[in-house]
Amino acid sequence: MAIYTKKGDRGETGLIGGKRLFKNSPIIHALGSIDEVNSWLGVVGGFKNIQRDLMTISSILAGAKLIFPLSKTKDLEKKIDKLEKKLPKLTGFIIPSGSDAKLHFARALIRRTERSIVAIPKILHTNPNILRHLNRLSDYLYILARYINFKKGTKEKIWKLS
Repeated sequence: MAIYTKKGDRGETGLIGGKRLFKNSPIIHALGSIDEVNSWLGVVGGFKNIQRDLMTISSILAGAKLIFPLSKTKDLEKKIDKLEKKLPKLTGFIIPSGSDAKLHFARALIRRTERSIVAIPKILHTNPNILRHLNRLSDYLYILARYINFKKGTKEKIWKLS
């Protein structure tokens, strides 16, 4: 079977169930954003469970009759709390850099994904755990980047208003 179907050659793509949308629709934009962050986490490595969760979220956005469990978000919150206790208190905004700047980039991609999903009101009403989870995932990546820098002795660069 060929990878190409030629069905998207006129700017449309299909969702679960056969519905066709233009590739510039809010849902397709959100799916592309999730794909970007998922691919980037693959580059970073070590995030298979999070990548699976992102695939589930993509499936929901594409029409799968699934509910994203709140327990996944609660698990992230526990991880955030555990790491944050080990870090020095923030004194300002930090400039994304250091040993794991790739995690800061993944966080920024997640934030863009959140903005894309907010443009799909139906999703927010039918499955509010998606946006909540992505918000917490960006927090987790931020704290994890800070923690890795801290463990490696990389000093955070605090941004100061000039």
